[in-house]
Amino acid sequence: MSRSPSLPERPRLDLDPEMSDAERLSAIRKHYERLLTVNEELDERLTDATETQSELQSEVDKLKRRNETLKTSSLYLASVEELTDNGEVVIKQHGNNQEVLTELSSRLDGDLEAGDRVAINDSFAIQQVLDDETDARAQAMEIDASPQVTYTDIGGIDDQVREVREAVEDPLTNPALFEEVGVEPPSGVLLHGPPGTGKTMLAKAVANETDATFIKMAGSELVRKFIGEGSRLVRDLFDLAAEREPAVIFIDEIDAVASKRTDSKTSGDAEVQRTMMQLLSEMDGFDERGEIRIIAATNRFDMLDEAILRPGRFDRLIEVPKPGHEGREQILEIHTRDMNVADDVDFGELVSDIDEYSGADLASLATEAGMFAIRDDRTEVRRSDFDDAHEKLEDSDTQTTIPGPTTYQY
Repeated sequence: MSRSPSLPERPRLDLDPEMSDAERLSAIRKHYERLLTVNEELDERLTDATETQSELQSEVDKLKRRNETLKTSSLYLASVEELTDNGEVVIKQHGNNQEVLTELSSRLDGDLEAGDRVAINDSFAIQQVLDDETDARAQAMEIDASPQVTYTDIGGIDDQVREVREAVEDPLTNPALFEEVGVEPPSGVLLHGPPGTGKTMLAKAVANETDATFIKMAGSELVRKFIGEGSRLVRDLFDLAAEREPAVIFIDEIDAVASKRTDSKTSGDAEVQRTMMQLLSEMDGFDERGEIRIIAATNRFDMLDEAILRPGRFDRLIEVPKPGHEGREQILEIHTRDMNVADDVDFGELVSDIDEYSGADLASLATEAGMFAIRDDRTEVRRSDFDDAHEKLEDSDTQTTIPGPTTYQY
């Protein structure tokens, strides 16, 4: 253990009786200065000691809390399944779905109902009743700030934009029109097509253009580890949308949870199918869905189960293909409108040689062309930069292409 440094010795004042008044005054002044120096050193040491004490006290408090935690037994989450007449309760523990009959404490008598979430100890005794709030993962999927994407940022798919606006935006912004005509608005829209064609951007534009609550999720996020978790998350998502309506639910990569059902008996496939059953029920069940619209997107339309494609769940199946010549030109103009492009660059001529490019490919082409201009210390992007970018992207595709059948039918 290190020994703390000793305190500075207090200076003494020795005055010779034979000193003159001037010498006495000078000695007193020097003594006073030495006292000030010692006092400053003591103040610094006191400050350091106070900080050290605070740090040690924080460490002691942390150790006390850790000690209390180790002494306290863990609690587990469970749901109340049934209340009996003789003061007992059937609970189901989360995770393993184990059902247990336990005695209800008198202090909780009258405060418990079927469906409540509770905390139980190792003996399955109910310790406290928890708030029955929506799954935090569902709440995290709600988008608070609107994406900075508008319909003007999307090119080459004008017909698809119009259909999505008719099916999703118009029923939320002008519901009276549908009532006057006497038709039910489409309940859901499924966007399908190759990657990079603007499906997700279209959903972002809807979120930006409407005042509705926008909830975004990926199909893979619904595939959970434990039995019943995926179904519960789907239910919580739709409950959250009902609380926040009008609302739009966007499910990206829906093929991860809505693929064709098979005869597989593995627990993983069974759980995915249970999650899909819950999704089907929420989309077209007995209860009215209200002002909730659903947009889904997939690159693998051929993998989807027929049950989710029928009218009443997805009334509009909108294919979003790769853009044509005019569409590619429009997309390239959108992605270069903030770039300093040379006057001799003809986008119509440029896109004639890239007929297989999607919207995402064209965005990458514009970015790479700008990078070539920066590399040459220029602020103007020339046609040669686009040609070099095209060549680079083609070489990259050649190196990353995996041989084999990769053609999908839509």
